[in-house]
Amino acid sequence: MAYIDLPEFEEMTPAIQDKARPILEKTGKLGEIFKLLAIDEKIYFATDEMIQKYLLDETTLSYEIKEAIALLISRENGCKMCVDVHKSIAKMLGLSDTMIEEILQGVEAIDTDSKDKALLNFCIKASGKENYKILKEEIDALKEMGWSDVQIIEAVAITGYFNYINTLSNVFGLGQ
Repeated sequence: MAYIDLPEFEEMTPAIQDKARPILEKTGKLGEIFKLLAIDEKIYFATDEMIQKYLLDETTLSYEIKEAIALLISRENGCKMCVDVHKSIAKMLGLSDTMIEEILQGVEAIDTDSKDKALLNFCIKASGKENYKILKEEIDALKEMGWSDVQIIEAVAITGYFNYINTLSNVFGLGQ
């Protein structure tokens, strides 16, 4: 149960109700994070735009890498709700149960190449409190492995998004 009162569908603005209606029709419920964001229309739509552009749209990173970032950062941040949600999303996107469990065990357990592991480890470091200590040489090393500037920026943006959404979930006790 969340630490604050979350609005029900009838209490949401008409614009957010328009977004909620298809979800309700498809699943029969709205998740706590949706309800939390619906408290403030500006926050809801800003967050929805990030979800669309970073996670749902086809981008320079594969859905597999994006979901690995989602799961790893949510695990690092202790956000059980986001881990559970992204386990389901990862399955919908075709990741096997084995792959999901490897991701949740940490980067070194993932059966992937060193290039992917380097990016995922970089994202974990970027998500931490000491991300200001990241050096140009670390980014250059990713580029030498074949990651483009666009891919690195995208990976860090997704990392930042999960720090943001995990913070909202954790602070307000979602998924408890």
